[in-house]
Amino acid sequence: MFPCVLNGPVRCWMKLTTSIRAFTAVRPRLVLGIETSCDETGAAVLDDTGIILGESLHSQKQTHLDSGGIIPPVAQRLHRENICRVVQEALDRSGIEPNELTAVATTVKPGLSLSLGIGLDFSLKFVRLHEKPFIPIHHMEAHALTVRMLHPVDFPFLVLLVSGGHTLLALAKEIDEFLLLGQTLDVAAGDSLDKIARSLSLRNHPECSTLSGGQAIELLAKEGDRRAFHFKTPMGQIYDCNFSFAGLQNQVTMAIKKKEKEEGVETGQLLSCVKDIAAASQHTVASHIAKRTHRAILFCKSKGLLPQHNPTLVVSGGVASNEYIRQTLKIVTDATGLHLLCPPSKLCTDNGVMIAWNGIERLKQGKGIMSHTEEVKYEPKAPLGLDITSEVKDAAIKVPPLKLRINS
Repeated sequence: MFPCVLNGPVRCWMKLTTSIRAFTAVRPRLVLGIETSCDETGAAVLDDTGIILGESLHSQKQTHLDSGGIIPPVAQRLHRENICRVVQEALDRSGIEPNELTAVATTVKPGLSLSLGIGLDFSLKFVRLHEKPFIPIHHMEAHALTVRMLHPVDFPFLVLLVSGGHTLLALAKEIDEFLLLGQTLDVAAGDSLDKIARSLSLRNHPECSTLSGGQAIELLAKEGDRRAFHFKTPMGQIYDCNFSFAGLQNQVTMAIKKKEKEEGVETGQLLSCVKDIAAASQHTVASHIAKRTHRAILFCKSKGLLPQHNPTLVVSGGVASNEYIRQTLKIVTDATGLHLLCPPSKLCTDNGVMIAWNGIERLKQGKGIMSHTEEVKYEPKAPLGLDITSEVKDAAIKVPPLKLRINS
């Protein structure tokens, strides 16, 4: 009888133990992502399937629009004032308590020093308080990998990252392995469009007062004639994949000053041809990006760096939201047999979701995970991957002409 008395409880205990093990095995990994590299304070909680459980974002756009550009100490102050609230909102909306998190991922490079410092300082205090692993994130890596949260994109793939602070082409070989094919030699595409918008005084245009410079250019360009002004595409005789936008800015500035003189318009007033200049500027930026991307595709194909089946170009970053630039790149990918993928516009700009997803990717592979007791420093300047830009230049690939005809 003794064995029989124990048999029921033992069986129940064994079933309970098995259930606990099964629950533990399938329990999703949860990552809190924090982003403060520039002028957006973002936080999000994701599970390991890419489901966004909760997110929050505080944008500083209007403040910086009013001041005519990003002022780092102002950005720092706004991050400091909002980061606690933003993170708490993301956690509250997710229904996840800090002790339920698997890890915390935070942007630590590259970006504005004062902005990066706020996010890193908050995160280190958070992980030490709750004794959670910490995953330092490269901002551009996060942009590059966001699309994998939405689509089953296998490595390797070509990636174009184009924003207000960065413009680069790279081959993504793994989540932490990139080959840098080209990058801007001066200003980024987004910064160039913002400055052109400022020169055109688009803040004073009734339709553009709440838009960023790039958004204002895109809006007005839809009703403009790009052929009314001819701006030379940069670096036409340099056969690499680097970018340059400073020269284009100078061309546009000179054209604006000439027109202001002809029309007797003072600085701050709107030119009658403002939409045409916007259209011509946007087209030249798009054409420059398209040609460098075309060359990158041809280089990767010549070196066998892209898969034969379904090679992919991923485009991300704030400027990737520009529909005209997307359509221009679609012409290039159609001509070269690549599949073009862009995250939704809300995930192209800086946000906590992409940081959390990068953390999930690293967590799954056990890469770059640190103890909450380790020291971490931010890096304002940090290249993405192995630089092979000189190899690309040595290949001297000439790009065949493509007709970039875009319907407004």
